[in-house]
Amino acid sequence: MAENRKIGTGVIIKDNVVLGDNVTIGDNVYIDYNCIIRDNVTIGAGSTIGADCILGEYQMDFYKNNRKNGVHPLIIGENAILRSGTIIYGDCNIGDNFQTGHKACIREFSQIGNNVSVGTLSDIQGFCKIGNYVRMHSYCHIAQKTILEDYVMLFPRVTFTNDPTPPCENLVGTTVKSFAVITTSVTILPGIVIEGDSLIAAGATVTKDVKEFSVIGGVPGKVIGDVRDIKNHVTGERVYPWRYTFKRGLPWEDSDYETWYNSLNIK
Repeated sequence: MAENRKIGTGVIIKDNVVLGDNVTIGDNVYIDYNCIIRDNVTIGAGSTIGADCILGEYQMDFYKNNRKNGVHPLIIGENAILRSGTIIYGDCNIGDNFQTGHKACIREFSQIGNNVSVGTLSDIQGFCKIGNYVRMHSYCHIAQKTILEDYVMLFPRVTFTNDPTPPCENLVGTTVKSFAVITTSVTILPGIVIEGDSLIAAGATVTKDVKEFSVIGGVPGKVIGDVRDIKNHVTGERVYPWRYTFKRGLPWEDSDYETWYNSLNIK
């Protein structure tokens, strides 16, 4: 019998939902059919959990300890939208306004900031750190120990790796700095540092560190330009740094980047 549940007001829980021990559900949460919410899960107010999701999924100690679940808290912030089939393991801490596509998987010890989206069938392999306003499209593979800073954009089928001499025990993660853009079907080898405001072209394989403002293309990836020279094919205007030309879903959506940034009074 599950114990110590805290369920807020206005919560809707559909049929065949399983709730474990020490589950906390904020106000106005909607949990659709056939979800499993395991022990020690916290779901923030206003969140929507789609059908067939599993939150607080078992880790290896469950299988090694006579199928007894250890204490592995999962915290999901307010106003999350988890679409059907999403699986999130315990020992994760996820900020507000988090979204997933269908059947996304997030493994243990993932730290995720606010306003992050993880696309359909994308896979975060755990022990990762993801900043705020990171956008991840479908079919992305985020290897263990990857760090994605704020405002990083990943397009479909980006693959991060972490094993320099496979198979080996010494995994080495990649770091992607703020405002970098990694486009479709890119592969990134272990231990790479991709500086901010860089652009990785579709299909590239990144084998070396990437400098700020660089455009990388080819296999192996090489510098093929400077983002500041790229122009919009329709208007002829410069496109990068992209924060000055793109604002949908971002904090400066109602004004512009400079106005928003200056309003922060950062010294």
